[in-house]
Amino acid sequence: MISLNPVKESVRQRLTIILFVGQSLFAAAMIATFTLMAIVAADLSGSDAMAGIPSTLTLLGRAAAAYPIGLLLDKAGRRLGLSAGFGLGVAGSITAVYAIGIGSFPAFCVGALLMGMGRAGSDQSRYIAAEIQVADKRAKVIGLLVFAGTIGAVLGPALVAPSQTFAVTRGFAATTGPFLVGIGLYALGLAVTMLFLRPDPKEIGAAVEAEEQHLVIQTPARPLATIFRQPAIILAVAALTIGQLVMAMLMVITPLHMSHHAHAAGSISFVISAHTFGMFALSGVTGWLIDHYGRVPLIVAGAFVLIIASILTPLSTAVLPLAVALFLLGLGWNFCFIAGSSLLTDSLAASERPRTQGASEMMVALAAGIAGLATGVLFDRAGMTAVSITGLLFSISLLGFVAFYAVSRPLVRQPEPIQ
Repeated sequence: MISLNPVKESVRQRLTIILFVGQSLFAAAMIATFTLMAIVAADLSGSDAMAGIPSTLTLLGRAAAAYPIGLLLDKAGRRLGLSAGFGLGVAGSITAVYAIGIGSFPAFCVGALLMGMGRAGSDQSRYIAAEIQVADKRAKVIGLLVFAGTIGAVLGPALVAPSQTFAVTRGFAATTGPFLVGIGLYALGLAVTMLFLRPDPKEIGAAVEAEEQHLVIQTPARPLATIFRQPAIILAVAALTIGQLVMAMLMVITPLHMSHHAHAAGSISFVISAHTFGMFALSGVTGWLIDHYGRVPLIVAGAFVLIIASILTPLSTAVLPLAVALFLLGLGWNFCFIAGSSLLTDSLAASERPRTQGASEMMVALAAGIAGLATGVLFDRAGMTAVSITGLLFSISLLGFVAFYAVSRPLVRQPEPIQ
């Protein structure tokens, strides 16, 4: 492998730091605003039955905007594409504050939709960080960007109570506080991205590809239909979508499952905290493992961890076993998410990445939405065991995609990514 010169290395490190800061700000804003979303929705609509609609619209907005933002990243550059995501976050938060002020549930739903569309941009920052790295460092930097979610998970909820006090002292309703914080954090992320994400990572990514593969910088892009027939792409997208679906199915319903067994809010929070720790906190270690042992082995490991989590979840209603099961659920998702993202990046030319990754993100968001809707129905009709069995079957199916990749790979004429 040819090393980049020190100037390029320093540029890549600086751009990675900017992307990490931006992702941390977005995650904190998103989690802070999400904390009271269901409560505000129920208050504005006058019905608890409507409480989940804004969250669902957030997922739909994320899915709908993923591919268009991918195109924007491709055509206008990574800086402007990411900035559009922050801009949508600002617009969504402002709309939410306005909706609470006038007591309008439909307007609040519009704000939730816009914030979800903004997340479609933020979610692709990990790919941007990866494309400016040499191949053997990509998983590590994707892990770093995923770790930014830990900062959001800690900072976002911590800002809720102070933001409510701030809102009241400024003459706003207390429930607008997190959304006012969201405006500030999204706007700060927008400013950081526009001012400091220079040169555009698109240029650096093309140069890295040219130096590593001895190609000209402008590489003809394959049609999406051709790209999504490649075994490595199929496996990468399967890891991302199945990992997301299984994680969402079990995680979303666990608090309700615990409440049916008389667990207090503190116990439920402990279990969800263990799950969040599994999702984000070990991302750096995951990236190191992937870069040293390969993308596919970690996808296999992720599938097995999800299988174990699916088996353990319904076995006991005690707090500690549930915490262990949900931690493993988060860790399995982490393995699949980072390894799948790395494999997807490795398998694409620079000119193909944004639109292909945007299409992949759309599938991941749809998987999360479907899981969130389906798990409640399944739990209501057949209980937690049925939800876990469904997660188990999907987890096993991921091993089937690995087998397909192993069989199909020798038949692919063009070079596949190094494992």
